[in-house]
Amino acid sequence: MDLSVVIPCYNAASTIGELLGSLASQAWWKQWEVIVVDNRSDDGLMDVVEQYMGKVPGLRIVRADKRRGKSYARNVGAAAAKGESIAFCDADDAVGVGWLQAMGLALSRFDCVACRVDYTKFNEPHLAKQHSYHEQHHGLQKAWYPPFLEHAGGGTLGIRRALHEKIGGFDEVFTCLQDTEYCFRVQLAGYQIRWVPEAISHVRCRRSSRARFDQIRQWALYNVLLAKRYSRGAEQTEVWKRYVKDFGLLLELLPRIRTRLSWEKWMWYLGWQLGVLQGLIKFRTLPLSLPFRPSL
Repeated sequence: MDLSVVIPCYNAASTIGELLGSLASQAWWKQWEVIVVDNRSDDGLMDVVEQYMGKVPGLRIVRADKRRGKSYARNVGAAAAKGESIAFCDADDAVGVGWLQAMGLALSRFDCVACRVDYTKFNEPHLAKQHSYHEQHHGLQKAWYPPFLEHAGGGTLGIRRALHEKIGGFDEVFTCLQDTEYCFRVQLAGYQIRWVPEAISHVRCRRSSRARFDQIRQWALYNVLLAKRYSRGAEQTEVWKRYVKDFGLLLELLPRIRTRLSWEKWMWYLGWQLGVLQGLIKFRTLPLSLPFRPSL
């Protein structure tokens, strides 16, 4: 088996059909399979998956019942995979035409790869516009704090099985940003991550403002843990000054909000700052400044 596509799922009945449909239309001359990892779903997910049996090559279901968590589900799926390489997808996304072949060919040359992301297919115009600058539409993302390593979304990654096993899979301590931490360990083990622009993943934003706010807050919280684990030599006074200054800039911007897009951006900044505050308390470490200056 050349490639296994692993899809961790929790209550994804409303979206996984689009992903499986996009996989059913892929063409590649090598052997591949698709593994849906059911992580304690109770929404009829399996009924939807069953409709694609026989339509998606090698489609099978694996149970991840011991506990909830995307890291755990991905690790269970990878352990069950038969392919020499593994590509991960998220159950609420879909892949573009030629995604499978582009990822498969890239993994025949490189140890770890990541595809391009697109936000226009599934999202409202104001959200698509907000994400039009997303780093992974133009290349790999990069951490702005030491060790300044590149990373990519977990549902966009492909990796050779031997390397996945060598680095120990996804760290299940991370309930968020497990993909970023995973990418850090790939590079610290001496390997590169290659961007594959020919392979596209159509990404779906969280539907409600509250859900997007909570997601940003979680990103900030676990970036604090990443910085604590991997950064060295931070000067405490300067770190605190930057964090407080970011809050001040955020308050200055509040009266300037005029549009829905500017409100979404302002809430992004607020969610980040509150997540950092939660992280520095939870993990007993220093705060982390915004990756860029707040602006509307």
